[in-house]
Amino acid sequence: MKINHISQIVTVFHERICPEIGTIIGYGALIDAYHLSVPFPDKLALISKKHKHYETEEWIVFTPRYIAADDLNGHLTFALKYEGVDLLILKSLFSLVGKKEIIAIIKGEPTGQYSRRIWFLYEWLMNIKLDIHDAKTGNFVDVLDSQIQYTGPSEISKRHRVRNNLPGVRDFCPLIRRTKKLDNFLSLNLSERLKDSLDKLPNDLLIRASSFLLLKDSKASYAIEGESPTHNRALRWGRAISQAGNRPLSKEEFLRLQQVVIENDRFIAFGFRRAGGFIGEHDRMTGAPIPDHISARWQDLNTLIEGLISMKLKLQSSGYNAVLAAASIAFGFVFIHPFVDGNGRIHRYLIHHVLSKMGFSPKGLLFPVSSAILARIHEYKEVLEAYSTPCLDLIEWKPTKDHNVEILNETIDLYRYFDITRQAEFLFSCIEQTINVIIPDEVKYLRYYDQMKTFIDENFEMPDKTVALLVRFLEQGNGKLSTRARKSEFKNLNEKELLSIEQAFREIFQP
Repeated sequence: MKINHISQIVTVFHERICPEIGTIIGYGALIDAYHLSVPFPDKLALISKKHKHYETEEWIVFTPRYIAADDLNGHLTFALKYEGVDLLILKSLFSLVGKKEIIAIIKGEPTGQYSRRIWFLYEWLMNIKLDIHDAKTGNFVDVLDSQIQYTGPSEISKRHRVRNNLPGVRDFCPLIRRTKKLDNFLSLNLSERLKDSLDKLPNDLLIRASSFLLLKDSKASYAIEGESPTHNRALRWGRAISQAGNRPLSKEEFLRLQQVVIENDRFIAFGFRRAGGFIGEHDRMTGAPIPDHISARWQDLNTLIEGLISMKLKLQSSGYNAVLAAASIAFGFVFIHPFVDGNGRIHRYLIHHVLSKMGFSPKGLLFPVSSAILARIHEYKEVLEAYSTPCLDLIEWKPTKDHNVEILNETIDLYRYFDITRQAEFLFSCIEQTINVIIPDEVKYLRYYDQMKTFIDENFEMPDKTVALLVRFLEQGNGKLSTRARKSEFKNLNEKELLSIEQAFREIFQP
């Protein structure tokens, strides 16, 4: 499929208002010209008539000197040079254009760094070998530009004389753009900051804090799903989370985790889905599905889950940042949505697993990231929708008799090649909040509680259970006991004693 003219001058492009009149170039131009069924990148490239290079939320504006040849090679080269690698767009494009066009690009510039990157990406994505002799000359170049995207471990491809530094594998490879926000988070070295602060804590206090944080995270993970688990159920999932990083990730491990989450299969079928899946509502009159997110085709689950596991193993000992890896694996899993139920909690378990396995969080301490996510639940939903909403228009489906969805077109690439930048930024912000606020607050609370208990022990002989009940009532009453509590649970204390306890609580907990 050969197209002679790709560029176009626009003021509005696919419902996006341009910051000024200009020429669409790079990925945006290729998607439009070839009618590719892929989401547009978060930022599109525009060649302005003015000599000002700048960025907005949706655009990167270039000066006229950046103009490229208005053909497939020109736009591909521009995209790789200035927009980075977009595997989903490239796979869709390569599936349309003929081998002859790609071979012509390679033979036209056999030693060019961009033609060799195109060559590698074509063979890697399409899983075929073109009828071209191996490259003999040319300096080795990286497939991903580290100034544009975060790179994975490097593997030499002698045939193309490139270094394959893609973080994932052919069956699963989300990518993350380099942003100021992420660079700032990386510069904070949050893992070392966490370890330094924990090293200063007495061991007994750290153990107690870990226990409280474990239960807190388990309950938060259920609350995110809109559930209120029994205490025993929350403890059961908390024990599972505490083992994160101890067991290797496998399909069998995913099945085990689902059984921990669901507990029984009376209403939910255990195992990977054998039908379609979606998140959303049903029409109240007809029962027809109204999806907010459509899960991957069940026929693709084996390939996708094996790819996800392979990427995780590849990154585990590579020096790749643990939080970026956790974002790729955990959010990738929830986008795939391989189970009928339990996907959200296992998705958040995977954050714990990757952070623990890659040494970000100290052994023995649960990292209560679910609590931070719960505190930012609206932002969490937004970053999930940032992936799901653009995909909905690209998935052809029909309702089934049981009010489910059946996908009619090939969609596997939507679930293995996607940009995970916004989700990585969100996860980093949650982790920063956990380290700077949630864990210190828990430690501070335990210290206050110990002071309160010491006061009570020195003045009243109460069992620990009664002390805990007393503190809980005081917390609920903002430092005051209700009339009912005074006359029932604590009727053995006189009014003067109750007032002294309230005064002590306010001085300790509300200085």
